[in-house]
Amino acid sequence: MDTNNTTPAMLKMKRHFEILDGLRGIAALAVVTFHFMEWVYTDAGKNFIGHGFLAVDFFFCLSGFVIAYAYDDRIGKMGVPEFFKSRIIRLHPLVVAGSVLGLLAFLFDPFGGHPGSYGAGRIILVFFCSVLLIPFPVIEDRGFNLFSFNAPSWSLFWEYVANIVYAFVLCKLSRGYLQLLALLSAVAICWVSYRSGNLLGGWSGPTFWDGSARISYSFLAGLLIYRSNWIIKNKLGFPGVAILLFLTFIMPFSQWNWITEPLAVLVYFPLLIALGAGARLTPRLKNVCTFSGKISYPLYMTHYAVLWMFGNYYTSHKPGATQLAVIIIAGIVLLFGAAYLVMVAYDIPVRKYLTGKRNKGLAEQKAGGTP
Repeated sequence: MDTNNTTPAMLKMKRHFEILDGLRGIAALAVVTFHFMEWVYTDAGKNFIGHGFLAVDFFFCLSGFVIAYAYDDRIGKMGVPEFFKSRIIRLHPLVVAGSVLGLLAFLFDPFGGHPGSYGAGRIILVFFCSVLLIPFPVIEDRGFNLFSFNAPSWSLFWEYVANIVYAFVLCKLSRGYLQLLALLSAVAICWVSYRSGNLLGGWSGPTFWDGSARISYSFLAGLLIYRSNWIIKNKLGFPGVAILLFLTFIMPFSQWNWITEPLAVLVYFPLLIALGAGARLTPRLKNVCTFSGKISYPLYMTHYAVLWMFGNYYTSHKPGATQLAVIIIAGIVLLFGAAYLVMVAYDIPVRKYLTGKRNKGLAEQKAGGTP
């Protein structure tokens, strides 16, 4: 999952795609809602937002577009090390925050869990693996997630891999080679979907490599949309494109998932990126889209600690339908509030501090100071 909130000064003259920011927020909301509902409906066919997990594939495609937009014309000048620094500053503070929150939820969940079943050494090791984005799926109480203390980090792991490949290879490739790689990745997506019956994998040890297929095609598609200038001018506006995106998440969960999900990823999401980049934004919705884009990543990276507590509460207390609806709605609202607090009190200040240190170092190098 990626945003461009820390765009350097030289990029601020570029057009900003606020509607794409708004769509990122819609996708983050879909993920959070899906994670609540999958506890309630173990049968995904009964889950009204049973395809909310496809928001991650939308994130991947949007990330490819944003990376190409932000760095294609300057990565050669800034150099690979500075590119990596900029990406770490943008992404990693919330990786750490999500890991800390996940650890606290694991240790102090009032509704269940078995932290005493795991030794201190293993818990510490799992925590540091989570902070460093090293897959380590060993905690049964966390469903053997790749990152037991913050399950959504699996997509950040692949985001980092995509950024590394971009810096060393993809930024130099012509569109022809990118198209060939995208075609091969599309074949991989179809194979994964046919084999598993859906595209839900990537988050656990047994489905680890499914994540590589999901990031490969979508990230490449995003790069190609930008480099091909595939921007479709339209009058849908933010509401229109947002509705089109949300329809993907609520499409029926059926025996045909192995066909409908690849179609959404291979064709529909790139189309929505092209439409979102070309849609007109009314001034009154600009602030909505901007805020939506800013809150999306903090929300995505901090919500899952609460989801484990909710799951343990639901399993042990079995609340009624009305009570459950109130809990879920209140939970989503509170998670938005918590994400906002994390953003303004932690993420933005940390990134500002790290960016300042980085800029100071660059200035010293330019002035002939120590490298």
